[in-house]
Amino acid sequence: MASYRFRIVNVFAESTFGGNPLCVFEDARGMDATCMQALARQFNLSETTFILPSEHADARVRIFTPGTEMRFAGHPTLGSAHVVRDLLGSGDRLRLEFQAGIVPVVAGGDVWTFTAPATPGALSRPVDLPREQIAHMLGLDDSALLSDPLWLDTGSDQLLIPLKSSDAVRRAAPRGDLLVQWPLSSLGRKTAYLFAFADDAHEEVLARYFFVKPDGSTSEDPGTGSACANLGGWLIETGRALPARLRVSQGEAVLRPCHLLLNVTRERQIQVGGRVIELARGAVDI
Repeated sequence: MASYRFRIVNVFAESTFGGNPLCVFEDARGMDATCMQALARQFNLSETTFILPSEHADARVRIFTPGTEMRFAGHPTLGSAHVVRDLLGSGDRLRLEFQAGIVPVVAGGDVWTFTAPATPGALSRPVDLPREQIAHMLGLDDSALLSDPLWLDTGSDQLLIPLKSSDAVRRAAPRGDLLVQWPLSSLGRKTAYLFAFADDAHEEVLARYFFVKPDGSTSEDPGTGSACANLGGWLIETGRALPARLRVSQGEAVLRPCHLLLNVTRERQIQVGGRVIELARGAVDI
């Protein structure tokens, strides 16, 4: 029997029970993918990560949802970096290896920031559905949309849906009877990232992220760093002025408030940051 230590951390958190929870296994040597997937299903969080040695970076990280392995995801990057720094006793600059590539991560105290592993360009694409149909899937009228939905991929492809107002973001309610029509990502996932500018200066954003679970039901993610990075890609693709720095609020509807910092440089680098708070430690015997 082997014992594997893990930690529970909250990412994009401003309070003990805010943010997006993540389980991080400190040393996954000896586990295979089947074991990792089973543990992710056991913990049943949006993602669980497994830290391994890397020949190219400070650590290699594998990310699993309860149903599949991910090439990259935002809050698992920041939460894993927080744990790796403590394990290695290293400084505030780390490089983590993911299936999507090597991602640099920096910290100021417990506030961590990653640079997205890819920039948009050829990685953006239109949606093969009318905007009215997408709006109806979310329980909205197409007049609520600010512009056409767009697929973006700065590490993990997601469907971005810009809305005209924060009120429209709050009113959105995915319709279960229309789930079969949702477009699929490259990983075969059904997701939707809704957002609206909450101020006239376009520096504050309210966002929500819906996804379809393996059992066919819908759920809402409290804080989605990869989607926030794709919002940076949307700013680039739609010709917004750079540099841009936004504060994104997410998780309001599920009572897990998250605050994400999005920075897009003149050089089109996309950076996403937020605070990480460790909540618990434990071990699993297998």
